[in-house]
Parts: sequence; structure tokens; C-alpha cells
Amino acid sequence: QVQLVESGGGLVQAGGSLRLSCLASGRTFSWYAMAWFRQAPGKEREFVAAVGWSGGTTIYADSVKGRFTISRDNAENTVYLQMNSLKPEDTAVYYCAASRVVTMKSEQFPYWGPGTQVTVSS
Repeated sequence: QVQLVESGGGLVQAGGSLRLSCLASGRTFSWYAMAWFRQAPGKEREFVAAVGWSGGTTIYADSVKGRFTISRDNAENTVYLQMNSLKPEDTAVYYCAASRVVTMKSEQFPYWGPGTQVTVSS
């Protein structure tokens, strides 16, 4: 089992930045690829970014490429999502998730955090 807890969400103006953190506990953090997903009201959950176990492999959704950066610190059991140039359409609940594979498919992530709200005002 892996337990995940997100933090760092909040209210920010368009063009601003936020950094989300996700602290993992339980099984060895470095065994897992980590990802961020988001879900806006009335919409399906969508992939945002993923990082491999060593941090050397990263993938991004086209909608956030060049604005968001995913990273991890295995010594701190934490994965981060640095979000810059935020837009109102980035407003959503952001979830971190853990998987044994680097993938964009939510069904391949067995472990999820409770989520953190990000609101971007125009």
C-alpha cells in the first residue's frame, strides 16, 4: 500500500504560479512512477504529468507543456508539480497518483491522494 497526501493548492490570479507537493508513505517510494491528474467541475479526470522512478523520464499533457514541471525527491518521498503561467482553465482538483509504470492512463494507477483544489481567477 502507498498513501499519498497532496498540498500546496489555493487561489491564484491568472499568470501566477503555484507548487503542489505530494508526500508518499508506505511502500518504497522509488519503486513507483508518479503522476498528477486533475478534474474540473463537470469534467472527467484528465492526465497532467508523470515522472519515472528516477526522475529521468517525464511526460506532459499538451495543455500544460512548457508551463508545468513535474519532479521528485526520492529522499523526501515527495513529488512536485511546479505550475507557472496559470490560466483559469487550469482550475481543478489536482490529484497525485502512483503506479509501477510510467503512463498517462488513470486506470493503471492503483494509488491516489485525496486531491487539492487549485483555483485560478481571471
